[in-house]
Amino acid sequence: MPSKTLAIASTLCASCAAFSPSSRLLPSIHPSSRHRVSSFQLHNDVSASATPVVPCPPLNPLLSQIKPSKTVEVFSLVKQMEAEGESVTSLCVGEPDFAPPSCVLDAAADAMRAGKTTYTAVTGTIELRNAIADDLKSRKGVEYDPLTEIVVGNGAKQCVYQGLLAACGGGDEVIVPAPYWPSYPEMALLVGAAPVILETAVEDGYLINPDELEKCLQDHPKAKVLMLCNPSNPTGGVHSTELLTKIAEVLVEYPNVVILADEIYERLVYTEDGKTTAFASLPGMRERTITVNGLSKSHAMTGFRVGYLAAPARFAKACATLQGQITSCASSVSQAGAVSALTEVPESWLEDNVEIMREKRDYVLGELAKMGGVSVAVPPDGAFYVLPDVSGHYDGDDTKLCLDLLKEKKLALVPGSSFGAPGTVRISYATSMEELEVAMAKMREFLEGI
Repeated sequence: MPSKTLAIASTLCASCAAFSPSSRLLPSIHPSSRHRVSSFQLHNDVSASATPVVPCPPLNPLLSQIKPSKTVEVFSLVKQMEAEGESVTSLCVGEPDFAPPSCVLDAAADAMRAGKTTYTAVTGTIELRNAIADDLKSRKGVEYDPLTEIVVGNGAKQCVYQGLLAACGGGDEVIVPAPYWPSYPEMALLVGAAPVILETAVEDGYLINPDELEKCLQDHPKAKVLMLCNPSNPTGGVHSTELLTKIAEVLVEYPNVVILADEIYERLVYTEDGKTTAFASLPGMRERTITVNGLSKSHAMTGFRVGYLAAPARFAKACATLQGQITSCASSVSQAGAVSALTEVPESWLEDNVEIMREKRDYVLGELAKMGGVSVAVPPDGAFYVLPDVSGHYDGDDTKLCLDLLKEKKLALVPGSSFGAPGTVRISYATSMEELEVAMAKMREFLEGI
């Protein structure tokens, strides 16, 4: 299949006054019913059609600033290729390959049978908010009032967006350490703020350098939010308690900056004690921290779409107001499953999965070490990602490398440039060991053939 036919994620053409960002991973196709085309037909073929194009009303100009997620684009293409009969090895999505605990599935089924299929409070059921508060207090040492300081959302992603929307707006700036989850800067733009990229060093494991953070804050007095993903997507880096304390000491001098602590991967840590420190638990940080977490990564509940934020009441109330006008409550059935996840799943189940993930991480690191022109300066200590440097190939063009790898070897990785880390690729090892073995063999063969 020629590489030029790798088209996904339909968008409107220029004649319909829509956008086509230059950073698009792949070319676009026209979605209108008059110009519907096959999934792999090029936009140029449509433009060449003799059928006249009917002008369309313009879209919101804000969309011209927003980039589509390359992770979603690659995953969509993989599913499209599979639907057309091709076998693709995919390491592009951060989704555990194991099933949720059986008690979670039973709780969800019981809720449906019991008729608990109606709306809940916008902020979530009191049973779930109590369970979240108890978990945060017992495991992370930070207390929240389940009535006024916890909001259950439709996945952690919604909670991140609502947290940003509550904390900042037009004219403000959001500090986003790179490498970053691609949604962070785009969400900042969506709320009217400007993302400010704080570069980190590969030799530091891509962790925040407190001195560089202070310089950034000095240079950007309009900064209102610091995004802090710990453990990190896409690097797997884990900020230690000591490093987080130094970051907090810097932030003491900038009291108007809110910390949005995305801790969704905090149950997947491979350090000796297997723990991370909640940023809100540090002295002076609770009242200015919006903590986001969920069960998608730790309990393999990605499809349940349950996340939460815990924050001082004024932030939580603002987020609840926003959610009430956007989606209202999370699924009642999913919330029942989440209660079970937090109250019935034994620690041994979670610990066993951490060990399995550690073994997969070590295998991938070992295989990457055998590949020429590939390096990992600091092994990741958390999450389930590796971000190797592949800049020795393709003159550092990670996007072209990933496209050719997908075309020639049917192996899907995500270009590091989409995470603010050009010259790298993100590998998710949250899949079976058998799949990882196939993937590493394909990657090695591809690089050796360049």
